[in-house]
Amino acid sequence: SKLTNLGHLEMTWRSRVHFHPLLVRILHKSRLRYYGKPEKKMDMPYQAYFEVADGSGMMSMVLWNSLCPEWYHSMKVGTVLLLAKYAIKTSYPFKTQPTPGDSQMKRFATIEICLNVRDPPTEISIIPEEMVKPEWGLPEVKYRFITRSELDDLPHNHSCDVIGLVTFVGRAERTRKREHSEDFWLYRWAHAIDGTSDQPFILELFATSQPDVFERIHPMTYLVCTQMRVIQGLTENPSRTVYLTTSNESQIFITGWHKGQPYTKDTRVKNFIKWTKSQSEADQIKKTVIGGYYPFPRPPDSFSKY
Repeated sequence: SKLTNLGHLEMTWRSRVHFHPLLVRILHKSRLRYYGKPEKKMDMPYQAYFEVADGSGMMSMVLWNSLCPEWYHSMKVGTVLLLAKYAIKTSYPFKTQPTPGDSQMKRFATIEICLNVRDPPTEISIIPEEMVKPEWGLPEVKYRFITRSELDDLPHNHSCDVIGLVTFVGRAERTRKREHSEDFWLYRWAHAIDGTSDQPFILELFATSQPDVFERIHPMTYLVCTQMRVIQGLTENPSRTVYLTTSNESQIFITGWHKGQPYTKDTRVKNFIKWTKSQSEADQIKKTVIGGYYPFPRPPDSFSKY
């Protein structure tokens, strides 16, 4: 069938009601959002954002309501989609923006693609990777992996991806989303090393929409975290307080989940795997810890400094 592209959509969407099919690759995926309220009677009040791209640039795509439980887990970063009978709307101005791996990619920020059950009922097809043709011109997923030795020099709120060997994972903890709120965020602390520094990555991992992975993080697993944000200098001694926290678009992967992920081709990931092969597993196991309370940032050594 006749296809359109994202750049053409942005120029012509106001003058059209029906749009030609789109062929896009998913570059980023947000956590699933539940927006149900007791007074509103909705069957499936769910929403998820994706950033999708073709040869012309990148645009947001929103999966609504009952399409979320049906499609959310099948739509992975790197998945190629054929979309027909979708809607176009002006984009929501307050949503979070992931940092693209390719800084040269054009971003269409004024509109977003809406996938709905009706008005119109969207047709979604997943194209298997082996059937994707180079002439379609779809961009590859690119990452911004950093090593632990580079972390201390990065600015506050910088976006990056990391890979490391888990040496510590804390128990799951809760924090209120807002003061006096009944809603909580679930998170846990983890340490991961990559052989480039004596210090580990300190990771604050909030539960994303991957409960199967979040619950199974344990020492000696290879942990990949994407779209992490750098948190710098909470106290006078910044070298001890730099850590990474998850963002709305973070994805977490552990041993057993890596196969087929686009980051396996990344040079930094290959270098890390080479380093792990040079390590003695027995030596690393002796240094690992699991569970317990992890106060962070750590309080000063003496009460007078506090």
